[in-house]
Amino acid sequence: MRLLFLGDLVGRSGRVAVVEALPGLRERYRADFVVVNGENAAGGFGITEPILTELLDAGADVVTTGNHVFDQRETLVFIERADRLLRPINYPPGTPGRGAGLYKAANGADVLVVNAQGRVFMADLDDPFRAVDRELEACPLKTGADASLIDFHAEATSEKQAFAHYVDGRASAVVGTHTHVPTADEQILERGTAYISDAGMCGDFDSVLGMDKEEPLQRFLTKVPNARFQPALGEATICGVGIEIDDQTGLARAIAPIRLGGSLSQTEPAFWLPEG
Repeated sequence: MRLLFLGDLVGRSGRVAVVEALPGLRERYRADFVVVNGENAAGGFGITEPILTELLDAGADVVTTGNHVFDQRETLVFIERADRLLRPINYPPGTPGRGAGLYKAANGADVLVVNAQGRVFMADLDDPFRAVDRELEACPLKTGADASLIDFHAEATSEKQAFAHYVDGRASAVVGTHTHVPTADEQILERGTAYISDAGMCGDFDSVLGMDKEEPLQRFLTKVPNARFQPALGEATICGVGIEIDDQTGLARAIAPIRLGGSLSQTEPAFWLPEG
């Protein structure tokens, strides 16, 4: 099974790049299942229902989020009817939306997707370790799901790594999001779970985390906010990972980064490319 994950979409630049490229990427990689993190898709802050529809129409099977999920107030309403939009599962009881779901892949496989948020240097939500535990116990690999992916939206790399080791062998993949910077630590852990600390963002890297440089620079220099952050509008780099899942075990066989367009070095999963 081939699972494609694309990191945090930031503003119009990242959103347009993904919407235009995803149909071709899905065909090129023969991806069975696609997850996109869309929490910064609406002007860099949150997601709207039309943007969600646009991403799903382009080929995303599930859209995950993070700490900016409710930056657009309309999300509090439409997330209840959007079963392919996830918010972090460890929000308190009663929060609108859902943090996990079981979805059908193009090859007929059942894929469990869980969205969780870390707590180190972030809002003090419920314990993500125990929250994800409950989902994995309710829908274990090969008896409840053919594959499972966890989007762990967190600031601290230590928390991301600890979490990945905690679920190693019980999930197909743990993909870190939130920092917008792609890391070079993609690997298969000891018990077979694919892991990367951060998939990176889909946005303009001639920026400060996808935002136009002027306002962040002024805030660092003066400690005084002068204006609202605005997404950078230059050419986006599409960042993510490709993950190959063993159909027999539900565990990972390979993981590799994806960086296409924009200013970063370019790379694709060699194990998905045509020979020659």
